[in-house]
Parts: sequence; C-alpha cells; structure tokens
Amino acid sequence: MSSDLVSYRMSFTTGGLMLLESRAVAKLHVPGETWAATLERARDAGATALPKIASNRRVLNEIVLRLSALSAEELAFLADEADHDEAQALLWIAVCRSYRFIEEFVREVVIDRYLSYRLDLPPESFDVFFHDKAEWNDKLARLSPGTQKKLGQVMFRILREAGIISRDRHIQTAIISNRMQIMIENAQPAAFDYFPGLRRGGV
Repeated sequence: MSSDLVSYRMSFTTGGLMLLESRAVAKLHVPGETWAATLERARDAGATALPKIASNRRVLNEIVLRLSALSAEELAFLADEADHDEAQALLWIAVCRSYRFIEEFVREVVIDRYLSYRLDLPPESFDVFFHDKAEWNDKLARLSPGTQKKLGQVMFRILREAGIISRDRHIQTAIISNRMQIMIENAQPAAFDYFPGLRRGGV
C-alpha cells in the first residue's frame, strides 16, 4: 500500500533559510491581517529584491508559508527583538514545521547521528533517507534524479544556514538563548527536537 497519505511539501527548493527576507516580511505583517494581504504588500515593497516577478512571488509564497507556522509571540519576537542567532533559530523552527520531509530528516537522521556520536553528515545520508521514504511514497519515487539531487543540495544549505551543521558538514551542538528556550517551551516543546543537544525543560 502506498503511503501517499503522508504528504510531503517539497517547495523548500525555492531557497535557503532566507533570514533577511523573512525578517523583512515579518516586520511588514500586521497582527490580525491575512497572510495573503501581507504577501501582496511584501511584493509591492520589494522585500526579496528579486528582479523577476514570478521568482519574487515564489520566494514570498515560501516565506509566508514558513512565517505562518510561527505563533503570534514568536512572530512578534522575530520582527522586533530577536538577535541574529535567535532569528536563525526561529526560522529553523518555522522550516521544520512547514516541511515534514525536513523535520523527519532532522529527527531520523541528524539527531540520531548526533546522539550516537557520528557527527559527520555525508551527502549519502540524504540519499539513503530519500530512498527509504520513496519506497513507501509514490510521489517521491517519481521524482527525477536531478530533482532528488537538488532537494539534497538545498536541504544541506538550509541546515548550514540554520547553524545545524558546519561548512564541512559536521553536526553542531545548538546554543540558544534562555529567552528563546522559554519561548519554545511555551509554544511547542517538540521544537526542542529540531536542535542537536537541546533538552526539553533544560532552561
């Protein structure tokens, strides 16, 4: 039986963590307004500074998707108070909440390797993960080798930009401010599982 009941959104290939652009859109968002309205104002404001309208809309769609996964408290903190590292952590949480495929890779591969002291994360680890999922998901199985390669490249880019791995693809212990950890605890404690070395209730 196919597990296409498990729906994977793979549109994260549009870009990396997109920290600067995401903060710009977060600052434009008015509490209580629809994200569709925010998207249009962000597009008019040129938040992503992309020359092509089509590409600009694709990027904004993904940014809005991710930001909408944050709580009101998290979003306000991202827009107004978060320093670079805190913004990086919040956007990583937003990515994991938005893309189940990435969340499962982190839980099943990254954290597993970290806990077993295998701190290197070779490209082959993505290939094995992808093929394991594709065995049970027809949509993944139908993706071309080129698309699979791009998915892996962009995922590793996001992991690197989020500070989860280093440039030489070694898994790094997460260091997050106390106020960020308290926010995670209040909003969704499961998000601790997205960060190597963090423990629930560790603040």
